[in-house]
Amino acid sequence: MARHRRFVAAIVIDSIGTGVFVPVSMLYFLATTSLTLVQVGAALTTAGLLALPVGPLVGGLADRYGAKPVLQAANLAQALGFAGYLVVGEAWQIAVCAWLNGAGRAVFFSCYGATVTALAAPGQRERWFGLLGSVRNVGYALGGLLSTVAVGFGTHDVYVAIVLVNVLSYLTAFGLMRAVPNMRPEVGQGAAGGWGRVLRDLRFLPVVAHQLCFAVSLFALNIAIPVYAVDVLGLPGWTAGAVFTLNTLLVGFAQGVIVGRLSGRIRSRVLVAAHACFATGYLLFLAADHVAALALAVGVVLLGAISYTFGEIVGGPITSTVAAESAPDELRGRYLALNQLAVSVAGALAPAALSGLLSTGAGAIWLTLAGVSVLGATLATTIGKVVPAAQRRVGGV
Repeated sequence: MARHRRFVAAIVIDSIGTGVFVPVSMLYFLATTSLTLVQVGAALTTAGLLALPVGPLVGGLADRYGAKPVLQAANLAQALGFAGYLVVGEAWQIAVCAWLNGAGRAVFFSCYGATVTALAAPGQRERWFGLLGSVRNVGYALGGLLSTVAVGFGTHDVYVAIVLVNVLSYLTAFGLMRAVPNMRPEVGQGAAGGWGRVLRDLRFLPVVAHQLCFAVSLFALNIAIPVYAVDVLGLPGWTAGAVFTLNTLLVGFAQGVIVGRLSGRIRSRVLVAAHACFATGYLLFLAADHVAALALAVGVVLLGAISYTFGEIVGGPITSTVAAESAPDELRGRYLALNQLAVSVAGALAPAALSGLLSTGAGAIWLTLAGVSVLGATLATTIGKVVPAAQRRVGGV
C-alpha cells in the first residue's frame, strides 16, 4: 500500500502546483516581462503545438524501460521548464520553457494510465482512475484557491513565489515516484511490430476516436461555459465561479461513490450514459438563452452544469480503464500515448474551435457539442461490440 500512497501523494502535489499556476500564467508573464499579451499568447500556443508529438514519441520508451523512469523524466522536465520561467524575458525563451512543460505534461499523462494499470488489480481500475481523478480535481481546486489569494497581493515577488511552488512540486513528485515500483513488461514476441502494430489495430482506433470526443466535451468547461454564461447570457460574474465550484465539488467528492455504484454495469453502456449527460447539459445551456428571467436562467445554467459534470464523473474513469485494458502489456506505453494524443489534439484545437462556434451563436456551439456527444455515444456502442475491455462490467475481472 505504501507504493499506492506515494503515487497518490505525487499526483496531489503535482495537481496543486498546476492549479496554482494555470489561472495566473498569462498574468505572470505580463508582470515579469515587457512582452505584450499577443506575444505571450503566441509563444504559449507555439509551444503547445510543438509539444503534441512528444507523447507518442516516448511511448516506446515506456514499453522498453517501464513507465516509472519516463514519469520521473517528465517531472524533471516540468521542474526545469518552470525554473526557466524565473529568468525568461523574450518570447522565444517563454516558448522553449513552455515547450518543456507541455512536453513533460504530455509524457506524464501518456504514461500515467500504464502506471495506474500496473498498480491497480483487475476489477479495481475504474475505482483507481476515479480516485485519482478526484484527488487531481481537488488538487487543482486548492491550487486555484491559493493562486486567487496570491494574485490579491499582485506583487512581483508573489508571482515568483508561485513559480517556485511549481518547481518544488515537481521535484517533490519526482522524489515520491522513486518509491513506486517500475513494473516493466516482458519484451518478447508480443512486442513485435511496435508502432506499426498499434496503428493497424482496428479495434483500438475507435477507442482513440471515442477519447477525442470525450476530451472535446471536457474542454468545454474551461473555454465555452463561463464565457457563454457571463458574456452571452449576461448572467452575474459569480455564475462562472459557481459552475467551476459545482464541477470541482462533485468530481472531487462524489466520483468515488458514483463509480462504486456503477459496479456490475457494462462499461460501454456507462459511456453512452455519460455522453447522454453531456448532451443534456448542452441542451440546457441552449435553453437558458430563451429564458427571460435572470434567476431562472442562472438556475438552468447550473442545472446544465450538474448534468455536464455527471457526464465527466461517469465517463472519465471508464474511458481511461477501457483504453488501458485494451492495450497489450508489452505495448501499453505506445497504445496509451496514442490515446493521450487525442486529448492533446482536442486541447490544441478546442480554444479556436469553441470560441469560433460561440461567436456564431448559442445554437451553433451547443448543438455542435450535442452532436459530438451523439458521435461519442455511437463510438461507445461500436467499441462495446468489438473491444473486449468495453464489453466487461465495471468492477469485473
